[in-house]
Amino acid sequence: MDRTAAVRVTGVGEVITRVHREEWARVVATLARRVGDLDIAEEMAAEAFAIAVERWPVDGVPPNPGGWLTTTAHRRAIDRLRREARREEKHQEALMLADTPEPLGVIDDDRLRLVFTCCHPALAMEARVALTLRMVGGLTVPEIAAAFLVQETAMGRRITRAKEKIKVARIPYRVPAREDLPARVTGVLAVLYLIFNEGYLASAPGKEAVRADLTAEAIRLTRLVRALMPTDGEVAGLLALMLLTEARRAARVSAGGELVTLAEQDRGAWDRALIAEGHALLRARLASGQPPGRYQLLAAINAVHTDAPDVRDTDWSQVVALYDHLSRLDPSPIVRLNRAIAVAELDGPQVALAEVDGLPLDGYHAFHATRADLLRRLGRGEEARAAYDRAIGLAGNSAETAYLVRRRDQLSGP
Repeated sequence: MDRTAAVRVTGVGEVITRVHREEWARVVATLARRVGDLDIAEEMAAEAFAIAVERWPVDGVPPNPGGWLTTTAHRRAIDRLRREARREEKHQEALMLADTPEPLGVIDDDRLRLVFTCCHPALAMEARVALTLRMVGGLTVPEIAAAFLVQETAMGRRITRAKEKIKVARIPYRVPAREDLPARVTGVLAVLYLIFNEGYLASAPGKEAVRADLTAEAIRLTRLVRALMPTDGEVAGLLALMLLTEARRAARVSAGGELVTLAEQDRGAWDRALIAEGHALLRARLASGQPPGRYQLLAAINAVHTDAPDVRDTDWSQVVALYDHLSRLDPSPIVRLNRAIAVAELDGPQVALAEVDGLPLDGYHAFHATRADLLRRLGRGEEARAAYDRAIGLAGNSAETAYLVRRRDQLSGP
């Protein structure tokens, strides 16, 4: 291969990588609606991308890559269904696929329909979340396992069982009727929040610190859910939480690729339009007089941070009070860890460390990073160094690793 051809192939490879991020969920969702089988949808989408890897360097990138991939995957699915002779209805289904339109239901968005399919009440909550992260978020099994803090093999089995249950139970690929939405929305919101977090936190080793494609898709889908359920407080709360978090994205990683903590971020780089929208959503929920749920409380905590012009102006007593309220709804170790970080600003690192020690989070990098910072502030350098080393070994991406290494190396003493 000459140099020009090699450059062309490399360029097409970069395009395919970008298109995979942008179009994977759309291709899978469209195909799942047409064939009604998540395994076939996923496998044929993967085949379509494999064909693109072979053909696009030779034929050129098509004007509409997503349409090309969807058409290719659809044709492969028809061929596969025709080859399956186990049941006659499969053949009849294949003959009808290309020409039979299907009503889209409450909202015309294939990816949102796929979210609701994956979040069917027949599935356990963890299975709903994992399956949707795979099918809609396009995350790999290792990425999902890292988000759940479980072994990769166990996560793979969980996803396989969820897809099989959908197939056996003949769960329909559609957004449920409006009266059925409340039974699904808790799982849907949990999934969208995790998709957003995976984009914002990038938990898998070797990944970039922020994946704007995932955060944007999570926000888009949450807006669609809010259009379906405009009076649901937790839907509004999750949207506000995402907007207030996304507003800080530009300041989160330095030009050198290192994580920038909230306390060190350039607040002038925050997106004030997103902050204003998030605050407006929260004010409207407060005016409703209804008790806040988990996402509304998390959004309120972020609102306190984004309302402070400087970290020194943060109302830490309000943050701790909000975490106290949240702990009553969600007494998880991670909530307790985050509360302790706020306690450190209010009552000092010694009080916070007493609350952190003993939390069952040994496999969670943020637990060790928090301990390291508290120990550093207490002048316990040797213990802080060991905690930093543990956090570095568990860190999810290069930006976090770079930050932790710098903080560790700033410690005085051996």
